[in-house]
Amino acid sequence: MNLIINGELKNNKNLNIKNFVINEENNNIKIKNLSLNNFNQIIKIDQANFNFLDTEGKKNNYNIKKVEGQNYLIDGTSFNANSLISNLLDSDDKKENNLFENNVSVNLNFEEVYFDKIHFVKDLNGKINIINNKVEEADILAIYNNSQNIKFTIRTNDQGEKITTLFSSKAKPLVDRYKFIKGFNDGREGYLDFYSLKKDGVSTSKLVIDNFKVKEIPALAKLLALASLQGIADLLTGEGIRFTDFEMNFTNQDKLMRIQELYAIGPAISILLEGYIEEDKLISLRGTLVPATTINRSIASIPLLGDLLIGKKVGDGVFGVSFKIKGLPKDLETTVNPIKTLTPRFITRTLEKIKKN
Repeated sequence: MNLIINGELKNNKNLNIKNFVINEENNNIKIKNLSLNNFNQIIKIDQANFNFLDTEGKKNNYNIKKVEGQNYLIDGTSFNANSLISNLLDSDDKKENNLFENNVSVNLNFEEVYFDKIHFVKDLNGKINIINNKVEEADILAIYNNSQNIKFTIRTNDQGEKITTLFSSKAKPLVDRYKFIKGFNDGREGYLDFYSLKKDGVSTSKLVIDNFKVKEIPALAKLLALASLQGIADLLTGEGIRFTDFEMNFTNQDKLMRIQELYAIGPAISILLEGYIEEDKLISLRGTLVPATTINRSIASIPLLGDLLIGKKVGDGVFGVSFKIKGLPKDLETTVNPIKTLTPRFITRTLEKIKKN
């Protein structure tokens, strides 16, 4: 490897690097006129060129150029955004990330951007405004291979509320980031829609995922086994359980997530739950799990409406279960109790989804 550094340290404070060059086989990094303060924050950078293979085996080829003032352009042919996505979606504003001395505005223009080792988008364009080392404004748009798109925005209004939205025509590239869900498949028409409003350290969010299958969720597999729903459990590890709608309303504050409602409905099973998750400490969830035949039978018993939505023929079905999941993340205790009647809340939410579809 060849390394060249040319610069000066002024008054033991500002470090001005006129040229910084690394050449190592096919990996090259060149930086011109980089200024750092005594806290190692970037004061300015006139130009930088990156062309390297990263630790995930992805090619990165992009340039940074100062346009005017504190406005920058970052463009290139390929960029691995795996860690960047994690940072943008991170709701913890208390983490130290003091990269810049001043507020900056960044314009983005990439031919290809990778989310991970498999998933990528094309023609990514957008803008990010960083104020006090926090992303206060963002507007990013890109397309997948088949012209489906992904859009990410952050807005901060006059009341100091930060509003984050994320829409993706494909849910899989984003859901695959979470290790507790395996075998996720969003089919051809599934999508992900996320909305969050944050103020005074508390975020209120809604997540919607449409038309998908999952093959492995350990907590769900154990729940199905305890409920003696072996047929549905076999689906989970086989072709997967399909859900037509998934909706979750929740809040985050520090390390505590409170789930006001998580509702998922599919041809085989439906789930309604609530509770809280305290990071690395305690999980406490409770809810109702009902096979689809039970839902059909219950709705069919409603005069007129039952005939209209379900028809007069319904399956024998089995009754559902109420459940509780509680304990440390690696030592969860799951209990189930059979139920013969569904709560009005469950029926109401199910009717809403059926009428929508």
